[in-house]
Amino acid sequence: MFKLNLKIALRNLWKNKGFTLINVGGLAIGMACCLMLLLYVNYEWSFDKHYEKADKVYFAALNLKFNGKLSTTMAVPNKLAKAGVSELPGIKSAARISMNNGEKLFSHNQHHFKLSGMSVDPDFLRILDHKFIYGDPNTALSEPHNILISKSTANKLFGDENPIGQSIKYDNRISLKVTAVIEDLPKNQSMQYDILQPWAFFEQENPAEKENSWGAITCLTLFQLKDNADLAATNTAIKNFIVNKEPDLKEMTYQLFLFPLTKFHLYDNFQNGKSAGGKIDQLRLFVFLAICVLLIACINYMNLSTAKSEKRAREVGVRKALGSTRNTIMGQFMIESLLLSFIAMAIAFITLEISLPYFNNLLNISIKIDYSSYPFWLLLLSMVLITGLLAGSYPAFYLSSFIPVKVLKGFKGSTGSLSIRKTLVVLQFSLSICMIISAIVIYKQIQYMRDKPLGFDVAALAQIDLEGVLKNPGKLEVFKNELKRAGAIESATEYASSFTNSGNITSDISWPDKPKNDVSIVSYRSTGFNFANTAGIKIVAGRDFSSKFPADTTTSLLLNQEAVKLMKLKNPVGAVITWGDNPPLTVVGVVQDFFNESLGARVSPTVYYYNANKSETLLLRLNTRQSLTASLEAIKQVSQRLNPAYPAEIRLVSDGMAEKIKSEKLLSVLSNIFGGFAIFISCLGLLGLALYMAEQRSKEISIRKVLGANLSDILILLNKDFMKLVVIANLIAIPVAYILVAKWLEKYDYKISINPWPFLLALLTSILIALITVSLQTFKVAKANAVDALKYE
Repeated sequence: MFKLNLKIALRNLWKNKGFTLINVGGLAIGMACCLMLLLYVNYEWSFDKHYEKADKVYFAALNLKFNGKLSTTMAVPNKLAKAGVSELPGIKSAARISMNNGEKLFSHNQHHFKLSGMSVDPDFLRILDHKFIYGDPNTALSEPHNILISKSTANKLFGDENPIGQSIKYDNRISLKVTAVIEDLPKNQSMQYDILQPWAFFEQENPAEKENSWGAITCLTLFQLKDNADLAATNTAIKNFIVNKEPDLKEMTYQLFLFPLTKFHLYDNFQNGKSAGGKIDQLRLFVFLAICVLLIACINYMNLSTAKSEKRAREVGVRKALGSTRNTIMGQFMIESLLLSFIAMAIAFITLEISLPYFNNLLNISIKIDYSSYPFWLLLLSMVLITGLLAGSYPAFYLSSFIPVKVLKGFKGSTGSLSIRKTLVVLQFSLSICMIISAIVIYKQIQYMRDKPLGFDVAALAQIDLEGVLKNPGKLEVFKNELKRAGAIESATEYASSFTNSGNITSDISWPDKPKNDVSIVSYRSTGFNFANTAGIKIVAGRDFSSKFPADTTTSLLLNQEAVKLMKLKNPVGAVITWGDNPPLTVVGVVQDFFNESLGARVSPTVYYYNANKSETLLLRLNTRQSLTASLEAIKQVSQRLNPAYPAEIRLVSDGMAEKIKSEKLLSVLSNIFGGFAIFISCLGLLGLALYMAEQRSKEISIRKVLGANLSDILILLNKDFMKLVVIANLIAIPVAYILVAKWLEKYDYKISINPWPFLLALLTSILIALITVSLQTFKVAKANAVDALKYE
C-alpha cells in the first residue's frame, strides 16, 4: 500500500508541476530561513560552553550604588582572587585578568605586529582549558617574562619555525620567552586574545597595582567552584566580602556575587543589580522569527493544496467508491506532503550550504555545520516530519472527508473550509505585518542613534596610540608640530584611552555642600591641552585647558553638564573640588555633554583633568582642507620618521562610533532579510487562496460577463474580499507590533517616539503587495473566455 501511495503521490506532484514548484519553493525558503536562524541562535548560545569545566566557572561581579541606583560591573579588587581561594570554602581556584590592555607591539627580528593580549594568573590555564600545540599549561606562565601565543601569532612572528624558547620583544623594550603555543581561539568565545602574559609581568609594568586597596576595582576575576560547592551558599558568603575587609565601603554598597561564565555573552545587561537580559532577547526574537517563517510556509502549503481540491475531489470520490477507507486516503495525502517536505528540505539544505559563507561574512561570524553531530541530523529529520505532518494535516483531513456521491455529481467547496483558509491567510499576513512594522521601527531607531547630535565633531577626528618615543613629552610635542607643519592636522590633544571606550570611576570626590551620605560615583578621564577644541566639544562655561595657564597641569578641572547637575553647582566655574589626597582642584570650565561611549544610554557625570603622562591616546583633528587619504598618509610618514619602531595605526573615531550600534544593525539586517522572505511566502499563500476562489467562482464570473459586467467590475468583485482579509490582518498585527516595539525600545534612554507612520506604511505596503499578488490571478480569470466555463452547462 505504501508503494502504491508513493507512486500516486509522485504522479500527482509531476502532473501539477506549477503547484508543486510553488509548494516546494515556499517550503524550501521557509525551511532554509528557519535553519539559518536556528544555526545562528545555536552559534550565539554556544559561547563559552566549549570549556570542560564551564559549568563550574564564574566571574566575580560587583554591585555598586551609582547615582541612586545599583550598577553592576565585572571589575573587582585585585586582592579578591587570593583572599577568595583561602577564605571561601566553595572556591577551588581563581585567576585575575587585566583590563583595558588594548593592542601592544610585539616584535621578532624584522616582524612587528600590534597584538591583543591579557595578563592572567597561571591558574587561568587550569580553569579554562586550551588546546596546546607546544608547551605545558602548568608551567607556561610560571615566570614573569614568559609568554603564551596563538598559532596565528606564531605564524606571523616565526613563520614555520618552532617558536618555543625563542625571544619576542614587548613594546620594543622587554624580551619575553615563548613557552607555549595554543590553537587559535574559536570565535564563539567571549575573551579573545593573541597572547597571554603572567600577572606578575603586569605588576612589574604597573607597580601601583600591588598597593591598591579593597576599594580599587581594577581587574576581572574568574572563580572555579569545587565539585560539591553550593552556589547559593557561596554567593551568601561572598556578598559582603569586600566591606568586611574594609568597613568604610559599607556606605557605598560594595556587594559581590558570582555570575556564570556561560551566561557572560548573552546576559550582559543588568538593572538595579540583577541580570535583565542582553543579547538573549535578540535570540528569543530570532527563534520566534524562525518559527513564524516556517509556520507561514506550512500555512502556504495548506492553502495551495486545498486550492486544488476541486481537481482532486473526483479522485477521492472514485477511490472511496472502489472501497478505499478515509484513513487510506489520508495516508496518501500525508505521504504526498512528507515527500514534498523531504524534497523541500533537500533544496533548503543546498541553499543553506551555498549561502552560509555569505551569511558568515555579512555578520563577521564563523558558523559551521557539524556533519558528525547527531543533533543536527535529528533537527533536519524533525523539521521534515513536523513540516510534512503540520502542512499536510489539514489538506489530508479536508480532502479525505469528501462524500463520494456528492463529489461525483459535481463538487462544490464548503464555506467552512473557505473560512479556515481565510483565517490562515489572516494569520500569515498578521505575522508578516508585525515583521514589517518591527523592521521599520528598528531602522528608525538606528537612524536616530546614528544621526542624533553627539555633542562633539566626529568628522575628521582620528586617534593614535601613544607608544615608543611618543610617550616622551618633548618628542610628543615635536610629533604634533611636525604633523601641523605637514598639513595633516589642525590640532591634537592627549586622552586617557581610546576615545570611544569607557574609563575609570571614583566615589572619593567631594564638592561644596555635598551631603555626608552622598556616595555618588563620578567618571574621570585624563586629557591634554586644547581638549575641547580638538574633539569639537562646546564649552558652555569657562574655558578649555590651555598651556597659557600653568595651574591647569596640577589644580584645574573640567566638568561636563551631568557632573554640574549632580553636584548642584549654580556657578560651577571657580568651584573648588576635593579629590582623594590631591590638593584642592578648581573648576575652570564646563563642557557640553557628549556621547562618545554609548549612543543609547545617558551620559555619566564626568570630570576631566590634565595628565598627559597617564594618557594612552592622541586625539587628532585632521585637516579638513585636504582629502582624508592625504592627511592619513602624511601622519603615517611623520610617524615612521620619528617613531620607526612602532607601525602607525590610525583609527577614525567615526568607525568606533559605528561599532556602538553594531548589535542593532545586526537585528535590522536579519529582520529585513527574513521578514522579506516571510512576506514573499505569505504572498504565495494569498495566491493559493486567489486560485481557489477563481476556481470556485469561474462560472459566476462568466455569467456576470455574459450579463454585461465589465473588466473593472469583476476585478473589484474578486479583489475586495482579499483586501478585507489584509485589513483584518492589520487590525490584529498593529496592536501586537506596538506592544513588541515599545518593549524593545525600553532599554534605550534615548529613543524615538512611536508615531503612526510605521503602522500606516505597513498597512499601505501590505495592501499594495496583496493587491498586486491577487490581481495577477484575478485579471487572468476576468479576461478568460466565458464560453470555456459555461459550455458544459
